[in-house]
Amino acid sequence: MKRSRINEIMSQADEMIRSHGFTLPPFAYWSPEEFVSNKDRAKAVISARAGWDITDYGEGDFDALGLFLFTLRNGRLSDLQRGGGMCYAEKLLISEENQISPMHTHVLKAEDIINRGGATLAIELFGSDADGNFDETAGGTVYCDGIERQFTPGEILKFSPGESVTLMPGDWHAFWGEGGAVLIGEVSTVNDDLTDNIFRAPIGRFAQIEEDVAPTHLLVSDYEKWLA
Repeated sequence: MKRSRINEIMSQADEMIRSHGFTLPPFAYWSPEEFVSNKDRAKAVISARAGWDITDYGEGDFDALGLFLFTLRNGRLSDLQRGGGMCYAEKLLISEENQISPMHTHVLKAEDIINRGGATLAIELFGSDADGNFDETAGGTVYCDGIERQFTPGEILKFSPGESVTLMPGDWHAFWGEGGAVLIGEVSTVNDDLTDNIFRAPIGRFAQIEEDVAPTHLLVSDYEKWLA
């Protein structure tokens, strides 16, 4: 992805987020230089990989296969492992109309996916085999706003603003906006985007960036280069 396109997506996403009554935290608006100068007191932000995240999954077609994310907060894996402390995470996501976030599951993370506003959120679901692998013949059970719901293999559930679904490890899912862009909330256990995204197809989690202009704000994938 070109950095100029990433900057454009950031601006458009911020506008949509604000239109639905949400405001990102102050560090979201730091310039790269401000982030560098504040990196010592922002160690918890950096280690949690909180911040901007825009991906085309390495496929080069963001409009068809992509996702906007902003990690607002993220707990500590060590707390999760010991069973106490900061064991949660929260994100905002934007799925554009018919923009696919591809089929995947998680080993550790359970998550509530919430339609926070905009269009309809469509989620395609499959279950797992006994080893947790994708199984095109398997359905399963999810909870939609706390109400149990059975799903058949490949069933597409649709969620209007205010509605949500709880997905557990082993629930394979892909999602997109239907009828327009949708603002999505994600509330989950501790999030690890480096190791805990298991995709059905062999694709990447992060975009390869062409630096045609300077970044407006850093992506979480920029932290290692800029803030090491």
